[in-house]
Amino acid sequence: MKKKALFIGGTGTISTAIVKRLVNELDWEVYVLNRGNRNSILPDGVHQIIVDINDEKDVLDKLGDLYFDSVCEFIGFTLPQIERDYRLFAGRCKQYIFTSSASAYHKPSASYIITEGTTLSNPYWQYSRDKIECEEYLLKQYKEKGFPITIVRPSHTYDERNIPLGVHGKKGFWQVIKRMQEGKPVLIQGDGTSLWTLTWNADFALGYTGLMGNRHAIGEAFQITSDETLTWNQIYETIADALGVKLNAYHVSTDFLRATGDKYGFDFTGSLLGDKSVSVVFDNSKLKKIVPDMCTKVRFDTGVRIALDYVLSHPECQTEDEEFDNYCDKVIEVLENAKKNI
Repeated sequence: MKKKALFIGGTGTISTAIVKRLVNELDWEVYVLNRGNRNSILPDGVHQIIVDINDEKDVLDKLGDLYFDSVCEFIGFTLPQIERDYRLFAGRCKQYIFTSSASAYHKPSASYIITEGTTLSNPYWQYSRDKIECEEYLLKQYKEKGFPITIVRPSHTYDERNIPLGVHGKKGFWQVIKRMQEGKPVLIQGDGTSLWTLTWNADFALGYTGLMGNRHAIGEAFQITSDETLTWNQIYETIADALGVKLNAYHVSTDFLRATGDKYGFDFTGSLLGDKSVSVVFDNSKLKKIVPDMCTKVRFDTGVRIALDYVLSHPECQTEDEEFDNYCDKVIEVLENAKKNI
């Protein structure tokens, strides 16, 4: 008998790769519960449950007597959403997997080597604090009521539709790529030497699916990342190489980006000080002990070429951002004038 998985969400950067692996390679029976807006990207054979997860009565009606080996939550961000999941799925599954975030780890970290035992604390990003609150609630339900939870903490995971960057505007990555193509300076936080980890979504899926239905994963937290660590300068240089252009890097302190960008609604306090400006290297030995197949199959220099090939051939991915473009030019102008006037 096939194992059954239910995905809450299921069509995002990470979850899509997991669903495809389960269906195409591991022969799971997969159900996806969402509003149906992007379900066309799902592989054949996936059972679609189209419903608003917040309508608990409708969800229960549509689930009927279904029971799942793993319920996989990908769109739970706040405590009320996770409390809702507990009401819906307690007694309906052998495992509930909550997608938290590696940004929840202590900022600034006492050590750049991050393990699952690293303290969770992030005073700079509400998103991370909400994830911590969700983790604490789920651990309480596990300890007091036996709710079979597993917590996963992704870091910066990307796919063919996304180019990972440190500094960008509210409309995403494309304006930075356009600036590179035009030979214009692109902003990099700090001096670009802090360490970062980027994970291709299919590599993440290797680790995640190895936790599904795994008794050793119950009651535990696991970070799932690539083993490849790069500086931000190397990340941007790799993108420029893939584009066939020369990188024109312009380094700006995180404090300056925070002070100026926040005025435009760019959340550089959370995304930089609370995340990408901090050097991190992930120790994935805990995961590999129970998922020995976990490894990095797609290095960043390969993954970014796949992503750029897709983005450059799909105009719908090329969303221009004039506001961010003007912001970059203004920051550079102000800092260049300051150099001249000191």
